[in-house]
Amino acid sequence: MAPLRREQIVRATVRCLARDGYARLTMKKVAREAGVSQGSLHYYFADKRAMLVATLTAVSRDLDRRVAAAQSRAPREPAARLRALVRTCLEVAVDRSEFWVVFLEFWGEMVHDRRLRAVNAEVYTRTRRLLGRLIADGVRAGRFRAVDPERAAAVVLGLVDGVSLQLTFDPRAFTVPEAARFCDDALARYLHQEDPG
Repeated sequence: MAPLRREQIVRATVRCLARDGYARLTMKKVAREAGVSQGSLHYYFADKRAMLVATLTAVSRDLDRRVAAAQSRAPREPAARLRALVRTCLEVAVDRSEFWVVFLEFWGEMVHDRRLRAVNAEVYTRTRRLLGRLIADGVRAGRFRAVDPERAAAVVLGLVDGVSLQLTFDPRAFTVPEAARFCDDALARYLHQEDPG
């Protein structure tokens, strides 16, 4: 029961952050949204900072699961797996914009809190590592040009974050298919081997 209750509280925190922002987030609002007592809330989380960290972790893991599922349906070829990752992130930006709101709220708070910066660094290090392995696979297979996988992963992550944020906050700027084509084109220019000739 305890993991389910904690997950219920985290989901309620996501909704509250998306609706009210971190500045107006209170333990009382989250307890009401989750349908639990404030005492139950305090059993799982010492304060709203702890809820913010748990929420970022949950959102990141959910995004990771969505990406893994999309990649499992894609061909094993590294470029196809990378396209699946990008497309999934872009779709989440539109279909689950509250995910990106959580990131934004977290980033705003982390500017002033080194512990939150450390949590963010862990999330980004893990994501860059996953991307780096995918890019290294493409380099080894001769599908991508010889790049430093770690640096290339940071570039890819920057592209995905930037376009996803635009889709989250201005979904009329372009559609997900248009954004996916833009990203595919940018990544092809950056990563793919030149045709000899």
